[in-house]
Amino acid sequence: MFSSPRYFSSVIRLRPYQEACLEACKNALHAGATRIGVSLPTGAGKTTVFISLLAQIPPPSYSPSTSRALIIVNSIELARQAAAQAAALFPQWCIEIEQGGKHKASGNADVTVATYQTLLQPQRLAKFHPHSLKAVIVDEAHHAAAPSYRRILSHFDPAIKSPEATFQPPQLSHPIPIIGFSATFSRHDGLALGSVFQRIVYHRDFLEMIKEQWLCDVRFTSVKANIDLRNVNVNSRTGDFNATSLAHIINTNTVNNLVVQAWLDRARQRQSTLVFCVNLAHVRALTKAFQDFGIIAHYLHSGTPAAERHSLITAFKAGEYPVLVNCAILTEGADIPNIDCVVVARPTRSRNVFAQMIGRGMRQSPSTGKVDCHIIDFVDSTNRVAGVVSIPTLFGLDPEEVIDGESIEKLEARAQTVILRDMDDGPVRADSRDDIPDPKYITYVDYQNPFALVDGCSGAPHVTKLSPYAWVGCGNDIYILECLGKGYIRIEAVSADEDKPAHYRATFTEATMHIPSAKALKISPFMRKRLVMTAETLDNAIRGCDTYVAQKVLRGSLALGLLRTAKWRKAPATDSQKAVIHKRRIKRALDQNAAAETLQNMTKGEAANIITRLKHGAQAHYEKKTKEAKKTSQLAEKERRRRERETVQVGPLA
Repeated sequence: MFSSPRYFSSVIRLRPYQEACLEACKNALHAGATRIGVSLPTGAGKTTVFISLLAQIPPPSYSPSTSRALIIVNSIELARQAAAQAAALFPQWCIEIEQGGKHKASGNADVTVATYQTLLQPQRLAKFHPHSLKAVIVDEAHHAAAPSYRRILSHFDPAIKSPEATFQPPQLSHPIPIIGFSATFSRHDGLALGSVFQRIVYHRDFLEMIKEQWLCDVRFTSVKANIDLRNVNVNSRTGDFNATSLAHIINTNTVNNLVVQAWLDRARQRQSTLVFCVNLAHVRALTKAFQDFGIIAHYLHSGTPAAERHSLITAFKAGEYPVLVNCAILTEGADIPNIDCVVVARPTRSRNVFAQMIGRGMRQSPSTGKVDCHIIDFVDSTNRVAGVVSIPTLFGLDPEEVIDGESIEKLEARAQTVILRDMDDGPVRADSRDDIPDPKYITYVDYQNPFALVDGCSGAPHVTKLSPYAWVGCGNDIYILECLGKGYIRIEAVSADEDKPAHYRATFTEATMHIPSAKALKISPFMRKRLVMTAETLDNAIRGCDTYVAQKVLRGSLALGLLRTAKWRKAPATDSQKAVIHKRRIKRALDQNAAAETLQNMTKGEAANIITRLKHGAQAHYEKKTKEAKKTSQLAEKERRRRERETVQVGPLA
């Protein structure tokens, strides 16, 4: 049974969702789960919930006197916050902090709050024997799958695999409950949280919390910036932008001045603005940009000394200056309720990171006069890069949508309008606009297998409407007409240059001797190719070449042999044709049984098409396109898995 301490109800009244969260945790532990996770957004009172939970978890049955608990955090600020909250809620408890050289706990307190960095030291971890604890709490638990955390947590539960091969798991008669809390209970770097936690037992989304008025109201503004993210490197492990590469695009005088100007135009009246940057150089440059406009601004980063950091945050909380610029350091665990504006000056592909940044401003703070929080982000207006998270995409809207000072209700209503429109009209592309001009020309892109047994203009069926002759598409906008041993016509697309617009170029390569005889003599049977014509469209090129062949190459009735319907094309393929095709690895395109059956039933026309495509580079083109398509598919699948990892829901963790 779980206890309800007599001091508890007189100290604090829990919100309904906090009570529901406690019940979900207790029910899961009572059912036998020992490693559970809770997902609550920033400002939802995670610290209050897990301290309250510790008060209600009874000592283990095998050791009724065991009442101690350990809380693991990732910064001294979080350690101080958790210790202060525990002392305020339960003044009868003995609370200690284990961190660095200044805070050395005895290991015997009712609750010890320790930083994971300190617990990585074996002698500090040894203070907390598993048999002496009734529970372990992990704050910011999305870090728990990292090797450093698993090295610590394996000390309390042998089911958690330590990254150290020589580690000897503890001998426990009963596992200790390990309970993780996070605002973003997922990872975008592929490390499986299921290696630590068995299941998520409770989850609330920050949008739900805002609508239910547990978090402050939010206003959103998206600023279209002239930035181009196409060439920014993406970290293969996390799926997010590489900071150094991103900074080259974002940290410019133009963009920094735009950020400040946007703040002046839309948020100048705000009392406490928190700005997120890409890296240290960006932090310094953007802070200077604010200062150059006469705005009092300071900055923090991971290298800021602890005393200076504490002083700057205390002054910011007191409203002594309006703008605090940071890089990553305040993404997690910053309890600054008076923040009434968040400027996201660093694009991200991670919904978690975006939610963490904007979540810093969602705490309620009536005592400071805070009514709502204004979120300002900057979207790429030059080339929309797939996967970038922004205010519009957060609500399922087109990144091109104009968003200026709008509430959640209005954005959700707009998103619903888009859904209803799509249901009526079919899917609307994200880049669909009414002002797209009619195309000046069309390029056909062919990906067909060179071994495909399609008669006519194989690989380019549109050409069958332009010519009765057996043109063969070889991919990459190249078309071949074999002239029955007299040579071949080749049409290919030519890109535009300074002197000439895009066009089609046709050449004729004449055979001067019998091709098998030339092969026997090991010499080329062909003369140099000569230009037949150029044309603005494929239609004109095909028709012009058809006329050329009938008048210059195969006159009169001989040209009938070029027809797709020519009688010879329906005859069975010759043994020599089959041998050529077999030699060129038809086995790679078809399985063994299908290959034999296909060769057996192949016609001369089908075989001629395949050989033409092979001779003129279709196989290389196909293999290149297949490789590109495979790579694109793999990247899309990788992106899908990354997005899936960022989706949090109650249930087992993989």
